[in-house]
Amino acid sequence: MKNYLQWIMMCVVLWFGFVSISNAKSDTISYQNSGKENVDLYTFTATSSGQIHAYFYGSSASYTNTLSLLVNGVVTPETSAGVLNNHTSSIGDFVNLGFVNAGDVLTFQLNVLTTGNAWYSDKSLNTDGGVNHVYSTSFSGDASNNIPAGTFVGFEDLLRGGDLDYDDEAFVFTNMSVKSTDNPVSPIPEPETYAMLLAGLVLVSFSLRDKKTKTAVS
Repeated sequence: MKNYLQWIMMCVVLWFGFVSISNAKSDTISYQNSGKENVDLYTFTATSSGQIHAYFYGSSASYTNTLSLLVNGVVTPETSAGVLNNHTSSIGDFVNLGFVNAGDVLTFQLNVLTTGNAWYSDKSLNTDGGVNHVYSTSFSGDASNNIPAGTFVGFEDLLRGGDLDYDDEAFVFTNMSVKSTDNPVSPIPEPETYAMLLAGLVLVSFSLRDKKTKTAVS
């Protein structure tokens, strides 16, 4: 019985460890090939009819940037002047980018106020030789900053991509799906998934222990 309780405690510790790892990932999203242009090209589309929400998720840029959204190539009225200024926004700040219909094509535009340049999530629209200025991945949520699960997008704001680490300005968007021409953007497992896995392991272990006990008795 003592060994069994110790095993249960170990599972609990492991569960909290998995939760911590998951939360750390959502807090420290980084581009894995820093210094090299991102080869993934993304197509963002609206998942359902309704609003597209954006959450500010940080910036390392000295330049002043804002965000706009184009729906089927047309900028939304809500973002025509630019939103979520990287020097005045805090992590978790939220804005409504505008109404969309399911299947609408979404293009994100980073307005670099310092230089007058604009860079797009659609590589073909960039005027610096078609350099990819974005990196995207799934986002599991950040409860500490009241940011729900969604899609993370990090931007480069310098001509030709600068240092290509895609952290000059970062956002999380909801109500959209992503297709990549290189690698699909896969969802990050939620902590609850780990909890269910560990609960299953506990049940299996208990079942095996019970069988061993019955065998020993007989």
